[in-house]
Amino acid sequence: MTCASCVGRVERALRKVQGVQEASVNLATESARIAFVSASPSETAAIDALLRRAVRNAGYEPWAADAADTLQAASPWAGFWPVAIGLILSAPLVLPMVGDLFGQHWMLPAWLQCALATPVQFILGARFYKAGWHAARALSGNMDLLVALGTSAGWGLSVWLWLTAHPGHAPHLYFEASAVVITLVLLGKWLEARAKQQTTAAIRALHALRPDVVHLLGKGGEVDVPVAEVLQGDRLVVRPGERIPVDGVVREGHTQVDESMLTGEPLPVPRDVGMPLTGGSINGDGRVVMEVTAVGSETVLARIIRLVEDAQAAKAPIQRLVDQVSAVFVPVVLVVALITLGGWLAVGAGLESALIHAVAVMVIACPCALGLATPAAIMAGTGVAAKNGILIKDAQALELAHQVDTVAFDKTGTLTVGRPRLTAFEVVPGLDRAAVLAAVASVQSGSEHPLARAVAAGATEQQLAVLPPEGVRSVPGRGTEGEVQGQTWLVGSLRWMGELGVALGPLTDRAAALQREGATVSAVVERTAAGLALRALMAFGDEPKPGAREALAALKARGIRTVMISGDNRGAAEAMARRLGLQPQAGEVLAEVLPGDKAAAIRALQQGPDAGSHRGRHTVAMVGDGVNDAPALAAADVGMAMGNGTDVAMHAAGITLMRGNPMLVAAALDISRRTVMKIRQNLFWAFAYNVAGIPLAALGYLSPVVAGAAMALSSVSVMANALLLKRWRM
Repeated sequence: MTCASCVGRVERALRKVQGVQEASVNLATESARIAFVSASPSETAAIDALLRRAVRNAGYEPWAADAADTLQAASPWAGFWPVAIGLILSAPLVLPMVGDLFGQHWMLPAWLQCALATPVQFILGARFYKAGWHAARALSGNMDLLVALGTSAGWGLSVWLWLTAHPGHAPHLYFEASAVVITLVLLGKWLEARAKQQTTAAIRALHALRPDVVHLLGKGGEVDVPVAEVLQGDRLVVRPGERIPVDGVVREGHTQVDESMLTGEPLPVPRDVGMPLTGGSINGDGRVVMEVTAVGSETVLARIIRLVEDAQAAKAPIQRLVDQVSAVFVPVVLVVALITLGGWLAVGAGLESALIHAVAVMVIACPCALGLATPAAIMAGTGVAAKNGILIKDAQALELAHQVDTVAFDKTGTLTVGRPRLTAFEVVPGLDRAAVLAAVASVQSGSEHPLARAVAAGATEQQLAVLPPEGVRSVPGRGTEGEVQGQTWLVGSLRWMGELGVALGPLTDRAAALQREGATVSAVVERTAAGLALRALMAFGDEPKPGAREALAALKARGIRTVMISGDNRGAAEAMARRLGLQPQAGEVLAEVLPGDKAAAIRALQQGPDAGSHRGRHTVAMVGDGVNDAPALAAADVGMAMGNGTDVAMHAAGITLMRGNPMLVAAALDISRRTVMKIRQNLFWAFAYNVAGIPLAALGYLSPVVAGAAMALSSVSVMANALLLKRWRM
C-alpha cells in the first residue's frame, strides 16, 4: 500500500466479504485485522480464502504475517535496485539543467532523452500504472493514480512536442520531469520502508529473545531439541549466559536473571528454587534446572509480543478523521488539476504550459503523508514504551492517557508491598491464644488473599498444627467462614462483624488503638449455640513500595490529582496515605471501599464536582493489580495494571506496567503525551504541506521536478519525525 486511500479501499473490500464484522487496515504496518463470524473450522478456512481474494481483487497482494516479518527484517539496502537504476537513467536528463546554471548548454538529442526516460516511465513506473488502474476500476483514487497520470502527461507531452517539431527546431521537452518524479517517488518509498523497519524494531527484538534450541533433561542426560518440541512439565537445563527459552520454575540451583528486555529493569533479579523464570530473560552465572510451566503462545513473552503487535496495528481515534479526509483527497486533487489546466488555458497560456502546471498539482499532492502521520507515531511510541517495561494494549489508551488529570491507585500490592504481616493477635481474656490462631490459620489455609497468607505465615512461625477446614465459604469483600473440628469460625473485616451485629466487647478500645496506629484490623468470631461470639482481633501491617511516595509526588508536580482507594478501615487507610505523602483531608483517600464498589468510585471521580469545564468530566486513570480491580480498570478512561498482578487485571487494562513500579505511571503518561504531540505535528505538516503546495503548483510556482521532490520529502519527514520518539528516556 502507498497512501491513506489504499487503506480505505482495502477496508471496503474486506468488509464486503460475508461474515466480516469489522476490518481495520494499518498503512504503517501494512497489516489488516479482521473480526468475522464462523461456525466451523471449514467455514473459517473459506473466509480466509475469500479475504485473500478480496485483497487481490482490490489490487494488492495478500501476505501472511510471518512473510511480512521476513521482509521487514531484510537488509537495509533491500529493494534499492529500482531506485539505483532510476538515478542512473535520470542523471543524464538532469545534467543539462545543472549546466544551465553555469552557462553551459548540454542538451541531449530528443531521441536519447526519450530512450532514457521511457524505461523509467514504463518499467520502473509499472507499479504506479498497475495500482492506479486498480484504483480507477474501483472508482477511487490513490497516490499511484496521481503519479501515473502526472508523469504520463509529462512524458506524452514531450513525445508530442518532439514528433510535431519543425525540422531543425529543438523544442523544450519534459522527459526529465517524468523520469525524475518517478525516481524521486521510488526513493521516497524506499526511505519510508527503511523508516518503517526501524519502527518495528521493538517487535523484532522481542522475537529475537526466543532461542531456537533448548537442553532437555531426560533419562539419558541432556539432549538438545528445538524449542517448538518442548512440553509443559519438561525439565530443561539453562547454562550461565544463555537465554531462558520458555516460562518455568527453578527446580535446582540458584542464579541471577537479567529481565531488562522484558521489564526494563536494569538490575539482575535473584532466582532460587521454587521461584519463577520468564522466557526471553538471560541467565546469569548459575546453572539451573527449570520445570516448564508454559510454552508457545501461553508464555509471558508471547503475550507481550501480542500486546505490542495489537497496539501497533490499532487505529487511534484521531485516525478516523484522517481516513475521512483521505477518502475524498484524490478526487479533489484531480478536480483541482483540471481547474488548473482550464484556468491557464483561459488566461491565454499555451497547452504546454497549462499541462505542466496541472502535472505539478497531481505530483505534489501526497495522501501518503496523511496516512502515515498517525500510525508511524503510534508504532514508534509503543515500541519505545515496550523497551522500558510499559505495554500499551491499544491506541485509544495511548491517545487518552495524555489527558489524564486524576490517577486512582489501589492500595495493597500497588502502592504497598502487598505482603502484610500479622503484627498483633489479641484474644478475648480466658481463651488459648495458640488454639484460636491455629483455627484461624486452618480456615484461611485455602485462600490466596494477602491477609490470609499473613495469618498462615504467623501460624507457621509458631509451629502450630494447621488442620484441613471443611465447608469453607468466601464472602467477597468481607471475609471467610469455615469449620474446623466441628467448630464454625468467621474471619473478616470489622465492617462485616458490624453487619452481623457482633460487638467487640472488651476488645473495643484495643481495636480503636490499633486502627489509630495504621493497622488493618480483622475480627475472629465463633458461631455458637447462643449466637456469634467474638474470640480475637488480628492486626496487619504493610509497607509502602520503594519509590511509591516519589511516584505520587512526581504526578502531583505535573498538576495531576492522586487518590488512593482501599478496602481498609479509614484509620489504617489514612495512616498509610500519610506515609505515602497523600492528604486525607483533601479527599485523596477513599477508604472502606468494597471490591464491587471500586468501579462506582472511579465513576464518581470522573463526575466530580470540579470536573473539567471543557468536557464536564475528569479523565481518570486507575492503577491496580488484583482480580477485584478489574471492574475499576475497565471503568476508568485509562486502566493501568501492574505486571506483577493477575492476568484478569492485565486483560482489563489498556496499559500494563511490567515492573510493578509506581514510577512507571508517570512515565506512561509522558510517553502518551509525547506520542500524541508527534501525531499532531505529523498531521499539521501533512495538511500544511498540501494546503501550501497544491496552490503553489496550480499558480505555476513549482515545476513537476520540485513537486516530486517535495512529495517524497513529505512522507520521509513524517516518518523521521515519528522516529524521534525512539530517543525517549524515562
